[in-house]
Amino acid sequence: MYNALDFDDLLRLMDERSTAFRAALAAAPGLDVQVPTCPEWTLFDLAQHLGEGRRAWAATIAAGPGATGKAVPRSEPTAPREREALLAWSAASTQELLDALREAGPDRGCWTWWGKSQSPQTCAAAARRQLHEITVHTYDAQLAAGSPQPVPDELALDGVEEFLSTICTTTESWPHEAAVVDYRTTEGRAWRQRLSADGSRVVGLPAPDAEPTDASIEGTADDLVLALYGRIPLNSLKTEDDRGVFGRLVEWDPER
Repeated sequence: MYNALDFDDLLRLMDERSTAFRAALAAAPGLDVQVPTCPEWTLFDLAQHLGEGRRAWAATIAAGPGATGKAVPRSEPTAPREREALLAWSAASTQELLDALREAGPDRGCWTWWGKSQSPQTCAAAARRQLHEITVHTYDAQLAAGSPQPVPDELALDGVEEFLSTICTTTESWPHEAAVVDYRTTEGRAWRQRLSADGSRVVGLPAPDAEPTDASIEGTADDLVLALYGRIPLNSLKTEDDRGVFGRLVEWDPER
């Protein structure tokens, strides 16, 4: 599938979103504030999750294509409780990941959990996945701090495509009647998902065509990516789904 963001863009935006995440932490009334979109977590828990995860992925990328699972972080993952120290630890976590990605380059193989999806098992695909995880958690932190910001357009559009190609595709058989689902943004990008006994595949749509669909969803790229990640309700967007396909998709958990 077409990826508008090259490797340098992915790393640049990862740094920018990580900076925005730390700004939300710094602006919050306290680290014990609950995160509405991750209700079991406080802001401290969210920061710890994000930092530990980036350190683990840095180690995984550094381990090379021969790795058989996520690697143990190379540096101490424990997040400090004091805010300034936590901000510094969070920045260092992101830097470890960026350094590992730059050293590896975009084309080197990398262990990933999405081997049955359409996304390749490369460092570029890992960088893309990491970027969008950081982006969504930045929204979470901003919401908890009382100042949620829209996901920037280039990130939101790429985020929809990355979610569909990584999270929503598999060679595992779709356990229901075959279906076709369209995802459309008001910015003009669109994708079609085909669900069948062969699994789930997604293709980009440069323009609407005559193929009948069983379900569709449309909204701004910002709203669509947040809905896909469960941050806002799907029914807050324009949806058509007479057969209940979206409900089945939410419940479906194929092996990755």
